[in-house]
Amino acid sequence: MKKQRFSALKKIIENFGNARVLVIGDLILDEFIWGHVSRISPEAPVPVVLFQKEHFMPGGASNVANNIASLGGKVSIAGIIGNDEHGAILKDELKNRGVDVSGMLIDDSRPTTLKTRVVAQQHQQVVRIDKESAEPLHDGTIAKLASFVEDKIGRIDALIIEDYGKGVITPKLLARIVPIAKRSKKIILVDPKEEHFSYYKGVTVITPNNHEAARAVGFEIKDDQTLAKAGQTLLKKLNCAIALITLGENGMALFRKGAPMVHIPTVAQEVYDVSGAGDTVIGSYALALAAGADPIEAAHISNCAAGIVVGKVGIAVVTPQELIDRVKAELNK
Repeated sequence: MKKQRFSALKKIIENFGNARVLVIGDLILDEFIWGHVSRISPEAPVPVVLFQKEHFMPGGASNVANNIASLGGKVSIAGIIGNDEHGAILKDELKNRGVDVSGMLIDDSRPTTLKTRVVAQQHQQVVRIDKESAEPLHDGTIAKLASFVEDKIGRIDALIIEDYGKGVITPKLLARIVPIAKRSKKIILVDPKEEHFSYYKGVTVITPNNHEAARAVGFEIKDDQTLAKAGQTLLKKLNCAIALITLGENGMALFRKGAPMVHIPTVAQEVYDVSGAGDTVIGSYALALAAGADPIEAAHISNCAAGIVVGKVGIAVVTPQELIDRVKAELNK
């Protein structure tokens, strides 16, 4: 039985290369400045960081696309960057990772969203500096994004809506793109912003974490009973087919209309960094569904993917072979 199950999951992962996903949402560039601290500033009680190196990584919706590309999927991205150096860097970072960037639009009125993290002694984050505009998009920009989705919809299997609250995902945009995707019978997945749950009615899959789900339903999730109630409430409230609630060290819980809750225990062996784990979950879940998995198979695959990524330092991705090896190891326990 275990052998048959592994064979089925392995086949799904090997089919990722045939899955086509469009990610739309808030594009973010993550900048890491690494340095060494040996003294406190005489000007203020803060550490002086001696610069050693810097590097850039795709963040936000860009990291979801990066995860999908790393897992072998065909991925396109749509969103807004500024007419600036950081927008150009983000575009190049994604292109170099095999992401189709034709949906990245330049908006002269806003900067590229940038998160700069200063890290000392290899792992200690000293400060994070955010540069962004969270103003809603202009109507003309919304029309351009919706037009891109409409043009692309016949050539994708799944649409991921990645909401980081930076102004791209608005009711106006969703009123344009969700009906387009639904008419074409595409899988629509949302990684939600907790203040925006009312935006997402009618999507296929919602992937909140425990805290976001609790905020959305209006009560604390403290045990299996309240968790089950929260999942069913989300399904009803949003009229969606699937709710996948991530529970940190407790794994994840899957809810489907007319079916009992399925709890999937965590597979993380060591947790070094949870940065971007939610991006890995939604990216791998979308790929698995697009590659032919049922909702439970997809949840097991995305749970294994998340278990790998939290064991790496920094914002990381997973390869198909790493995922196959982890699935095999979990089934052999």
